[in-house]
Amino acid sequence: MSSLKKQVIRGTAWTLIGYGASQALRLVSNLILARLLAPEFFGLMALINVFIIGLNLFSDVGIGPSIIQNKRGDDPDFLNTAWTIQVVRGVALWIGSLVIAWPVANIYGNQQLLWLIPIVGFSTVIAGFNSTSIFTLNRHLALSKLTIFEFGSQAIAIVSMVSWAFVNPSIWALVAGNIVGTFAKMLWSHLLVPQERNRFAWDKEASKELFSFGKWIFIATAMTFLAVQADKLILGKLFTLQTLGVYSIALTFAELPRQVMQKISHKVIFPLISKRANLPREELRTQILAKRWFILVAIAVLVTLLVCFGDLLVLTLYDERYADGAWMLPIIALGLWPLLLPLTNEKALLAVGKPLYAAWGNFFKFLYMIILLPLSFQFFQELGAIIVIAFNDLPLYGAVNYGLWREGLSGIGQDMKATLLLIGLITFFMGSRYLLGFGISIEGIL
Repeated sequence: MSSLKKQVIRGTAWTLIGYGASQALRLVSNLILARLLAPEFFGLMALINVFIIGLNLFSDVGIGPSIIQNKRGDDPDFLNTAWTIQVVRGVALWIGSLVIAWPVANIYGNQQLLWLIPIVGFSTVIAGFNSTSIFTLNRHLALSKLTIFEFGSQAIAIVSMVSWAFVNPSIWALVAGNIVGTFAKMLWSHLLVPQERNRFAWDKEASKELFSFGKWIFIATAMTFLAVQADKLILGKLFTLQTLGVYSIALTFAELPRQVMQKISHKVIFPLISKRANLPREELRTQILAKRWFILVAIAVLVTLLVCFGDLLVLTLYDERYADGAWMLPIIALGLWPLLLPLTNEKALLAVGKPLYAAWGNFFKFLYMIILLPLSFQFFQELGAIIVIAFNDLPLYGAVNYGLWREGLSGIGQDMKATLLLIGLITFFMGSRYLLGFGISIEGIL
């Protein structure tokens, strides 16, 4: 077995182990916090995070992907220039949070946002000082150390949240956990690779390469924000904070397959394809598709379980305040399929320097949301809104697959087979559930 293949297998295993442990910890903390805090606190924090994430994505110059992909990714001058840009960006993001706080508070009619956004936004300053060692480890598929680091940082944040919630069950529990976790992550990142010490520096050639690659990342991530966060931006006006909080709980479970795929895609698939991007397209495509089928089968099984049994999960784990999440979860989980398919091969476009197809897909997804989401809510209330949100990745799927076809990397035939497998699995398990007397997973809306 080749050294690279061993790295991929180990990397994938560590990514899955880390993700599983992370989600188990997140679930336990979520259950505890759901009993200690009111649903509206989750809704309020979800709204705050939309704008903090938005600031991050609208200023993303692709520092991480640049380090992973660039031939100078191990050069200290390149790394220190990237770190300097990252620090300056972090401060600029916090200033941005100060600027948007007042208009956002007035748009959503909630004056708590006036001071909560800048406080949570200060985490961008802290994160700006993160060591580039995080990206160096990812570049070399050293994912065991990276997985332990990310899990440990998450654990610190969660312990802070839960501890505060026991003492003072307020929005401050979620805010404090966010700040403490970000600070712990920053300190720890500088211990990951002891010989890699970041300092302020400026290499003209490195900065040119970073901004040249980063301009495409900037466009792509800006479109990603508009597409991915449009639901919360609009629902913040259409739903009450309590309903938004219930939606965020359902989304936590429904997005498990997406988060698994994003982890594997970013940490394993992208570095791997970047190393082989110079291969002839047909050879590269063959290598991608050979491994992709096994991933699609595993993801289809996970989606099936959430669609067929997700409602029982919510009703078992949460009290009656979160009951509406039981019918939301299966619909959202099913709608993620058009996103999960391209997540398994869209990094090929980034590796060969063609990220704009995904950017266009996210732009069309944003248009889909701003047009159909308000209309669906007007005529069909919460149900209509959730269905529109669930299937909002269809424009992205079309754009990414067009790009893959243009670049000679298409996997559309494999997509069709995987979709037929998913339909068969859902039909079998939903039919079995009905015959056993448990009804169907969306009967709460019928």
